[in-house]
Amino acid sequence: MNRKDEHAALAMDFYQEKSNDFDLIRIVHDRFPEMKVADTTLAVELLNQEFPRPFFINAMTGGSQKTKEYNRQLAEVAKECNLMMATGSVSAALKDPSVADSFTIVRKVNPTGFITSNLGAGTTLDQAQRAVDLLSANALQIHLNVAQELVMPEGDRDFSQWLSKIETIVRHLPVPVIVKEVGFGMSRKMVQQLVDCGVTAIDISGRGGTSFTKIENARRPQQELSYLSDFGQSTPEALLEALEVPQIFDLIASGGIQNAYDIYKSLVLGAKSCGISGKMLHTVIHGGVEAGIQLVQDWSNELRLLMTLTGQKNLKDLRHVPVVFSGSLLEWCINREIDSKKYSMR
Repeated sequence: MNRKDEHAALAMDFYQEKSNDFDLIRIVHDRFPEMKVADTTLAVELLNQEFPRPFFINAMTGGSQKTKEYNRQLAEVAKECNLMMATGSVSAALKDPSVADSFTIVRKVNPTGFITSNLGAGTTLDQAQRAVDLLSANALQIHLNVAQELVMPEGDRDFSQWLSKIETIVRHLPVPVIVKEVGFGMSRKMVQQLVDCGVTAIDISGRGGTSFTKIENARRPQQELSYLSDFGQSTPEALLEALEVPQIFDLIASGGIQNAYDIYKSLVLGAKSCGISGKMLHTVIHGGVEAGIQLVQDWSNELRLLMTLTGQKNLKDLRHVPVVFSGSLLEWCINREIDSKKYSMR
């Protein structure tokens, strides 16, 4: 089986909605709304561009005929709902032009949409430019996936120049660059290193959704690295880590976001926008494009209700909503010297 098809099949086999660290965040009910639902706006500025909703279709797939169809359907949803969409890594297309159409279908379906190309860290500036040119992309995602590569039987084993190559791309590529994890989260140290390299958009992509260590371990003959299936920081943990970095940058949350309440909690913590992967792919595969569009509309309506519930008219004001942490998330704050009271008493 094509490795990209294998990844997609395993991701769907392992997909399940489950409890995660978002369940350890409680909203404090503390005000009269003094507003109407119609007063709310979901507009957000990201990458110097305004979008009508604070979530988008994050990087997932491409590289085969089957995943071409997935990308076509996802692109239809993105076009209809005016969502930013990122493709999966286009490295396969740069190596083998015969699979390029599994990525370019996204631009063909959505000729004027905001599309983000994607490559792994360790990429050269020339490769980054080719990835952007392939899709006439509006931005580039560089994904960080050390844990995945190490568990992947045929994965990379040299990560010695990642930061310097990221810095070169950020400084010289003519489109915005997002640096993202692939489900292992980030610490404040990692975020600070990226900011020091000039990165202005960071997707902390935490544990809680698709586990690429679990997927790659399933591809190993002995499956001996199962203990890494839950490696890394959860999305709320990684968000709290990133918010300890004082510099201003576009903070994006992804990883295990299953519903509008998870998006809402991410925005309350301080994310600007949320990337949706597994939930959207599962919805489209099993319900088609119309189900994907309905999901976007439902989540948008629910976000407006949640904003009204806490008396907030726009997304920036959500950072005033007090939240209380419990369980392992509170333990994380204590052990990492993150002041939880600045969230609970705001």
